[in-house]
Amino acid sequence: MTNIIKSGILLILIGFALVLIGAALSASNVTFGGLIMIGPIPIAFGSSPEITVVAMVIGLLLMLMFFILGRRNA
Repeated sequence: MTNIIKSGILLILIGFALVLIGAALSASNVTFGGLIMIGPIPIAFGSSPEITVVAMVIGLLLMLMFFILGRRNA
């Protein structure tokens, strides 16, 4: 393997470790949200309305980027 692939894998593992440590340290008031993209269509969910709105806004931005970049390359 080349050094850049090894560096990328190491950065991903460090990122996972940081997320796990952060989740363990702030376990008192946890809210969650998620976004599922099926093609260009976003489906947002969350444990609170605020998180759901943020996920939906991110989904709409990704959908717009999908259409804008897809139209440019066609």
